[in-house]
Amino acid sequence: MKFSFLRNVAFKGLVIFLMLTVIIGDIPASSLGQLSIYNHLVPGRPRFPFGETPQRSYNLSLYNLEAMFQSHEIEGEANSGKEYRVIVLGDSSVWGTLLKPEETLTGRLNALSLQQCGKPVRFFNLGYPTISLTKDVLILQRAMQEKPDLVIWVTTLEAFPVNKQYASPLAENNRALVEPILGGSGKAAEEPVSFWGTTLFGRRREFADWARLQLYGIPWAATRVDQDYPDHFTPADIDLEADDTYYDLKPGSDLKSALSWNVLQKGMDLAARSGIPVLLVNEPILISNGENSQIRYNFYYPRWVYDAYRTNLQELTDSSDWPYLDAWDLIPMDQFTNSAIHLTPKAEANLAAVIGGKLTCIPCDKK
Repeated sequence: MKFSFLRNVAFKGLVIFLMLTVIIGDIPASSLGQLSIYNHLVPGRPRFPFGETPQRSYNLSLYNLEAMFQSHEIEGEANSGKEYRVIVLGDSSVWGTLLKPEETLTGRLNALSLQQCGKPVRFFNLGYPTISLTKDVLILQRAMQEKPDLVIWVTTLEAFPVNKQYASPLAENNRALVEPILGGSGKAAEEPVSFWGTTLFGRRREFADWARLQLYGIPWAATRVDQDYPDHFTPADIDLEADDTYYDLKPGSDLKSALSWNVLQKGMDLAARSGIPVLLVNEPILISNGENSQIRYNFYYPRWVYDAYRTNLQELTDSSDWPYLDAWDLIPMDQFTNSAIHLTPKAEANLAAVIGGKLTCIPCDKK
């Protein structure tokens, strides 16, 4: 066999490989995300993929929003109108840290077998474990494609600071989607990408995460384990620092300029344009009775800032005529787990009962 023949074969093989690398790498993230074994070969997950220990949780964190939705049970069937569909937004407290899917807020709500507008109510867990209003609005925008009948938006003060809006990696890695929602063009978020950055090699992490999500669907379907449940965890702090600052804010600071009220308004407007009502819930927090509890409610919040936030939020919901539930003090201190916002299964059941009772204030006719 002549050397020239081997050289030509190798050269052509290299050319074909490079062409495939460029062609495959040019697949848009949204198109890649639409390819999924979930809701086809395996059931859809009851909550978004998230995790740092995939070998034990059969789960992982990724930033392809479409892939996240395609892996979720909400994509399993279109809204036929036979059930009243409710999406629940929020942080790790909604997603369900340390909780099995049936123990989460949505799991407890579904267990109530509620009826709304003459239809059985089905709740979908679209919580995601980072705290940011902008992250919530990003998910809400995509969720409008599912044509929900109601949105329950569970939030807390920690989601509001202006400097935290892109603290969620999901929002940070989807700036081109987020910025138009918030009034920008999205072009500022589109950083120049090198040629190799548009190839399969340059996007290998994205493709690898997508592939791993599909592969983990098989052991997940067999075990229904989707997070690592430790044998022990560190309980939430009840003995607190004698510190009354909140980030760079001190008593008397202007919360209206420090918090992203405009992002909350954008989210409410986004749902309103689709005629979807939103029930806004100020989620329960741990109220400590330990050391320095006269200064701070918990690890997150000095009393002064949280009280001012609640006052401002109540005024906004009243003036905007938004359905609102302030559940901040609903849960006793001993019903929190490893965080001042993470609840026990019993506490989730209590919260679900209160939220379920609030549905009667939601009109059946969409605006």
